[in-house]
Amino acid sequence: MPHLSSIHRFPVKSCRGESVASALVEPWGLAGDRRWMVVDEIGAAITAREVNRMLLVHPEITDDGLVVTAPELPRLVVPTPDPASQVPVGLWSSLLTAAPAGEEADRWFTAALGRTARLVHLDDPTRRPTSPMFSEPGDRVSFADGYPLLVATEASLAALNDAVVERSEGAHEPLPMTRFRPNVVVSGTEAWAEDDWRRVRIGDAVFRAVKGCARCVITTIDPDTADREKEPTASLARIRRWDGAVWFGVNLVPDVAGVTIRVGDEVEVLEAVPPGDGPIRPVR
Repeated sequence: MPHLSSIHRFPVKSCRGESVASALVEPWGLAGDRRWMVVDEIGAAITAREVNRMLLVHPEITDDGLVVTAPELPRLVVPTPDPASQVPVGLWSSLLTAAPAGEEADRWFTAALGRTARLVHLDDPTRRPTSPMFSEPGDRVSFADGYPLLVATEASLAALNDAVVERSEGAHEPLPMTRFRPNVVVSGTEAWAEDDWRRVRIGDAVFRAVKGCARCVITTIDPDTADREKEPTASLARIRRWDGAVWFGVNLVPDVAGVTIRVGDEVEVLEAVPPGDGPIRPVR
């Protein structure tokens, strides 16, 4: 039986994540996942796609906010801001409001990123609907790119690393799962089995698999150094290319939330389609 081998949450969008032994599944994602975001002067999201060094910023959730560290900067303590104060923010096509974290946090993130930056907190994730193309009208998401959770499998990473080694003729170290920033990682499956999942149970939580994840430049950034390279895009383009994009992982939406998942939980595929058509993706 497949099981849940690791759980990850990312307190601040595009910054370093935390591995946890358990997590509460909320309708918009794991508790604490991507509830904070860094924005520019006009409220537009700043991500590691443009500012690679964001991956060196390490936030940790506390009982009343965040503690954040980064190379060559003092430790920052950020209380959860008062939701009575709101500023407009934008993430992709989403326009909503969030609570500003304050001037001290803004100065710290400006220094960490080398550009003007502000930290904001999404106090109410019901403000942000998911894309209607792949989800239901009531689905909501925090500051994740598009959907509440991302699942990946250890078998798929192993298959990708085989392709990386083959392409590099053995000159490349295996890529860690942290390159792909999943929330939940499953072991005990066949490679790419997640492409075919449509409903899956993890512990007592049930999810819809709604869309494959087309991968961006963030996967090519070493999360420990912020250096860029060609992998995994070069190898994914050889083995996982559809519709002009490369794919790794599957987006999930909770159908049964309000329960806690734990490392070691059984994973049961409740509905699946026959293999061979690749990830769920837009119809062209």
